[in-house]
Amino acid sequence: MEETVFLLLFRGVGGPVQLPVAELRAALTKAGFKQATTYINSGNALVRSSLSREETLAKVAEICRKKFNYERPIFAVTASEWASVIAHDPFPTKAEGKHVHAVLLAGVPKPEAVQALQALAVDGESLEVLKSGKRLGPYQVCYIHTPHGFGTSKLAEKFDKGIGVVNTARNWNTVLKMQELAAGMEASRE
Repeated sequence: MEETVFLLLFRGVGGPVQLPVAELRAALTKAGFKQATTYINSGNALVRSSLSREETLAKVAEICRKKFNYERPIFAVTASEWASVIAHDPFPTKAEGKHVHAVLLAGVPKPEAVQALQALAVDGESLEVLKSGKRLGPYQVCYIHTPHGFGTSKLAEKFDKGIGVVNTARNWNTVLKMQELAAGMEASRE
């Protein structure tokens, strides 16, 4: 069966919630995933899997629940879907590492939730949700530009609860590094 490179994005890793990267890589490898790779200790991994997205997610979630007591949402994106995240960036001239974030949404947010968040944008900040016809696999994508810093932005502060759907965000530096790692995994199969 053909193998798929999945980028695994774990929600809410950091602070008191940890997924130790060496142990996570070892557990994923022991479970039969190939080329298990992690990127920084904030909930990013890549695997090559012969399972479907749903089966991969279920297996990874079970590993994380049993081994790490981690029971938060996990997003699984294919390498080609991740390339689309980059290709659809509405802020290509503003991709300033930590000032642009790509956010995967587990569902379609209500228009009024998006409008309420957009109303919080100040001084060059912006939020763009891809139109529903441009979904990436099961996920909707939102982009946030916070030129004065994500940590000081009211828009960013209110986003998680305000958007109204389960989500996970990555800054543009991480988006690009995950793409680089995925491309390397894709190239190694050829």
